[in-house]
Amino acid sequence: MKLKWWKILCILLLFFTFIGGFLVKVPYIGNLHESIRNFFFHVPMWFGQIALLTLSLIYSIAFLRTQNIKHDIYASEFAKTGIVFGILGLITGSIWATYTWGEPWSNDPKQIAAAIAILIYLAYVVLRSSMNDIDKKARISAVYNIFAYFIYIPLIMILPRLVQSLHPGGMEGAKGGGNPALGGDSLDAAMRMIFWPAVLGWILLGVWISNLKIRLNKISYKNLMNE
Repeated sequence: MKLKWWKILCILLLFFTFIGGFLVKVPYIGNLHESIRNFFFHVPMWFGQIALLTLSLIYSIAFLRTQNIKHDIYASEFAKTGIVFGILGLITGSIWATYTWGEPWSNDPKQIAAAIAILIYLAYVVLRSSMNDIDKKARISAVYNIFAYFIYIPLIMILPRLVQSLHPGGMEGAKGGGNPALGGDSLDAAMRMIFWPAVLGWILLGVWISNLKIRLNKISYKNLMNE
């Protein structure tokens, strides 16, 4: 496969993330201790999911405007990769929670919201698989995808901040006030130097995976049209 510059950049950024993430000196914040290194993986995965689902939204809107089936394929595959990133985010979050909160699942509002968001997008996949007519599937899926996105954003970014939460950024008071926010003064320069390249690296990885799936989907679609 021909490598483009952004694919090479993706490899370099993730290599830098894995090496730096385990070797950089990290600050001891609250009860996080060395588990704070998960910050370089868990949080960028959610950034990656947001980016992928945003791309999926854009292509769903583009399909409704143009009726070009290619846009539906892009929307579908970006959404599916976004689901995978969301599941990985829940898994890495559960591992982190085990060491900092004492249990992998504590019914924290952000955990619940993230799980609901993933279920909403899994329903998108089920909806697509339930229809055989290509045009009908593309139209209904595009509309559903738009509504799903505008439910997803409040679930992930707004509602958890309005209630008591163990996650950084939530209201204080839940189980002793939650963890200190990983930002501002608590996120030192060394961590920023790894975190932001990690975010870009995970986003590029998601786009790369989606592009591979898109190419396979296009081949399958052409074969279907030729039958």
